[in-house]
Amino acid sequence: NYKKIIIALAAVAVVLLGVLIFVYVDRNSIINDLTVDKETLTAEMMQLQQDYSALSSTNDTLNNELMLGKEKVAQLIERVKKTEASNKAKLLKYERELGTLRTIMRGYIKQIDSLNTLNTNLRKEAAVAKKEARESRKKYDNLKSTTEELGKQVELGSVVKGRGLTMVGVNETGKETDRSSRTAKLKTCLNLVENTIAKKGPRIVYLRVKGPDGILMTQNPMQMFTVQGEEMIYSASREVDYQGDEVEVCIYFEYGEQFTKGVYSVEAYTTETKLGSADLLLK
Repeated sequence: NYKKIIIALAAVAVVLLGVLIFVYVDRNSIINDLTVDKETLTAEMMQLQQDYSALSSTNDTLNNELMLGKEKVAQLIERVKKTEASNKAKLLKYERELGTLRTIMRGYIKQIDSLNTLNTNLRKEAAVAKKEARESRKKYDNLKSTTEELGKQVELGSVVKGRGLTMVGVNETGKETDRSSRTAKLKTCLNLVENTIAKKGPRIVYLRVKGPDGILMTQNPMQMFTVQGEEMIYSASREVDYQGDEVEVCIYFEYGEQFTKGVYSVEAYTTETKLGSADLLLK
């Protein structure tokens, strides 16, 4: 009977030992699987953290949200590291949080792509706008240049010109003479030509008479006028009412002294331009 009992106990012991060995091996396998799950979860979180770090945007609000998401992933990694591999419930919870963070990150990627597309389109539109602005500026400059040129042409065209300028000597009775001894005055005549675009109204014609010695003849050296920015002394002048039609102007110059023999020259001006010149020989 003792032998039978011993044999039975031995058999039970063998069975129990087999069961313990099986349970131990199975437990280690489960622990190994859980450890692998924890490591895999940690690796996925680390990858997600890198993905967050790789994202950037020109939008400050979106950058702040990316920074917040990155911090959440870092905190989740720390919680996983501190959790036992056997605590499957917590690991499953963290895995769900990881999935949520991934979904959020995909939303950020879409926003960044949209912003990048928008920025690209805006840059293209800005480039087109700049090109159009340059072309408009070029057209404006060309138009301005053309307008200025036309303005100059109109300005030049509006200047009243003279023609047929002559100078003769006259005696006391007003008759023409070429004798210096009989000459009392010098008479200069010219025509202001027709100009329909010229400004109408009074105009002053100025004479500059030079004697045979080339010196300007004037009774008053303070008689000044300005033509094209240059001041000049004149010998005599006359105001004319110019209304756009051709008009003859005659101006007398009396020197107050005896005219001598020689060649006298005269130049006629308005404040706009020189009208002409002529010479006279007095014998």
